[in-house]
Amino acid sequence: MNGRQRTPLAAALLAVASLAACGGGGGGGGGAGPAPEITFQIVAVGDIASCGSAPASASAAAKTAALVTAQDVVVLTLGDNAYESGTPSEFASCYHPTWGAFRDRTRPNPGNHDYYTAGAEGYYSYFGALAGPDRRGYYSFDYGGWHFISLNVMVDVSAQSAQYQWLAADLAASRDTLCTIAYWHYPLFNSGATYGGSPQMKPFFDALYNAGVEMVLSGHDHLYERFAPQTANGVADTARGVRQFVVGTGGRDLYKLGPPQPNSEVRIEGTHGVLRLTLGQGGYTWQFVPVGGGAALDAGSGTCHR
Repeated sequence: MNGRQRTPLAAALLAVASLAACGGGGGGGGGAGPAPEITFQIVAVGDIASCGSAPASASAAAKTAALVTAQDVVVLTLGDNAYESGTPSEFASCYHPTWGAFRDRTRPNPGNHDYYTAGAEGYYSYFGALAGPDRRGYYSFDYGGWHFISLNVMVDVSAQSAQYQWLAADLAASRDTLCTIAYWHYPLFNSGATYGGSPQMKPFFDALYNAGVEMVLSGHDHLYERFAPQTANGVADTARGVRQFVVGTGGRDLYKLGPPQPNSEVRIEGTHGVLRLTLGQGGYTWQFVPVGGGAALDAGSGTCHR
């Protein structure tokens, strides 16, 4: 079982793809010509819904949720979805009134705070089939010519684990896909003063590098950071390296940066916001969009290297 079965979100995304393929934005006239390249937007962020005793509408999560547009067809969460402990009531009272507006197009990922409730019951009950099969927390899906892999840092992440064996099989099955994104909660590389990097994720990052995966998205540290493409050993590699983003800016209190780690290109502290990716056939652009309006604080583009 490879975790790529049709889910309610997958069905919704296929409907969006069908509309795009039918020229839903089309203007006028006939005449033969090359079909325009279909691109689509996704939004990714972690460390999201933290309300305390305040109403959800006053939370930072409400402000970051306001950045999601109708054009953002897929929403990726990067763990720690509901604070403090990922209880069913925290999902109901804080996550649902804010980011819950996009549940049908969300492909979530769990973090340590989601597992503070036994078995991450709040997380799996809230997202249901959208969180993947069997409450194992890892799964993959395809959309728009891209392959997406969600991995669970809260279960065994060793190279001997069932999750690693599943990942190896998934990468083999998707090797003909030009562009792939993986996402999980604990970043391998991180210049944050609070947590630093998570070396236990190296086997997974190495497997992705060897398979030609384009990028990894993570949260956990409550800041934004972008790394240059690199190997799991932290060696810069512009030809085949994996580009990593840390986007722990979804709504929880923000953290400080420490000394910059090798290959760190952009570091932003003290700002809630989301990462918006525009994905196309063989290439992509990114923007870190802050709350409160204004220009993106980081932006750039890349080409898939498979």
